[in-house]
Amino acid sequence: MTTAGRGGKRGTRYRRRSARAARPVERGAGPAGARQTIRRLKAELAAAQERISELTILSERDVLLDIFNRRGFARELHRSIAFIKRYDATGALIVLDVDRLKPINDAFGHAAGDEVLKAVARVLSQQVRASDVIGRLGGDEFGVLMWHLSETDARAKAAALEAAIDNLTVTFGDQTVRAGASAGVALLDKRVNPVRALEEADRAMYIRKAQRRHEVFQ
Repeated sequence: MTTAGRGGKRGTRYRRRSARAARPVERGAGPAGARQTIRRLKAELAAAQERISELTILSERDVLLDIFNRRGFARELHRSIAFIKRYDATGALIVLDVDRLKPINDAFGHAAGDEVLKAVARVLSQQVRASDVIGRLGGDEFGVLMWHLSETDARAKAAALEAAIDNLTVTFGDQTVRAGASAGVALLDKRVNPVRALEEADRAMYIRKAQRRHEVFQ
C-alpha cells in the first residue's frame, strides 16, 4: 500500500508537470490576442478623435446660418493675423450690423427675422471670394475677413456690402420689407492684434450707423 501510495503521488506530480508543460502552448496565443486588442483600441481612438473633430466643427458654426459663429470667426481671425505678421501681408476686417431687424421681429415674429438673417448671409457669401471668411458675431452682427486689400479697396468693399444688403428685400405674406446694414472697417497688418481689430471695426460700424441715421433725417 505504501508503494502504491507513493506511486499515486508520483502519478499526481507527473500529471501536474504535464499540465504545466502544456501551458506554453496556451500562452502562445497571447501576442496575437494582444495585437487584436491594440488594433481594436486604435480603431476606437480614431473614431473618438473623429467625433471630437466633428463636435469642434459644430461648436464653431452658427446652426441657423451655417457660417462661422463668433468662436469660429475669432479663431480664423487669430490665424489670419498670425499669417499676416509672418509674411507681411495685408487684410481687412469688416463688421456689419443689420438695420431694422428688431422692428421686423416685432411686426412679423422671430421666424421672419431669421429669414432676413439667412438672406443677409447669402448676400455676403455672393459678394466675397471663396478665400474670405464670413461669420455671425452675435444677434444681427456679421464679420467679414478679407485678404490682400488696400485701405481704399477695403472701404469700397464695405460700401458695396452695405449697398447689397440695402437692396435686399424679403417678403412676408403680402408685405415686402428691407433690412439694410451699417459697415465698419479695420485694416489688418503686422502691428494689429485680434482683440483690437474687432474693437476698431466695431467702433467704426457704430460711427457709420450714426451717419446713416443722420442721412435718413436730412
